[in-house]
Amino acid sequence: MNYQVHESAIVDDGAQIGDGSRVWHFVHICSKAVIGKRCSLGQNVFVGNEVIIGNDCKVQNNVSVYDNVTLEDGVFCGPSMVFTNVYNPRSLVERKSEYRDTHVKKGATLGANCTIVCGVTVGSFAFVGAGAVVNKDVPDYALMVGVPAKQIGWMSEFGEQLDLPVEGEAEATCSKTGAVYKLVGKQMLKVSC
Repeated sequence: MNYQVHESAIVDDGAQIGDGSRVWHFVHICSKAVIGKRCSLGQNVFVGNEVIIGNDCKVQNNVSVYDNVTLEDGVFCGPSMVFTNVYNPRSLVERKSEYRDTHVKKGATLGANCTIVCGVTVGSFAFVGAGAVVNKDVPDYALMVGVPAKQIGWMSEFGEQLDLPVEGEAEATCSKTGAVYKLVGKQMLKVSC
């Protein structure tokens, strides 16, 4: 075992956890979950059976990653953010056959207390602000805030806001890394490192 698990955590038989990962207090990982290398699962995290978490992800305290959620490499899930997997839940109606897939792409940040409604894709290096409610797909590099979440700008891979309009033709440089990003219509492209 090349990962750390706190004695209060429950890791069901069959769960896969990658080397260098850390599982903190009161975490529960279900038997079919797949967790990559060098991940950190904070206090009171739940990971369902039909969940894939890539390498280098950070899932902060009090997050439940329910069935049908996939996190690619380098995803950050802020404290107490929420995933759902049923669009119209009812206690008296069984809807496990209606789970919707949620996909969070490489490097995305999901801020504290935000909600990701099931069935959406959050693009690579997108940034969802604290408390936002995402109910539709999010483009790569998009900065999303509000209820419901609306795009107000763009973020670099480093996590710095780029000085660009939401749509149009323009270029910007990340002030921290010097990487150049090009906006073409409603799509952001990284054009140099």
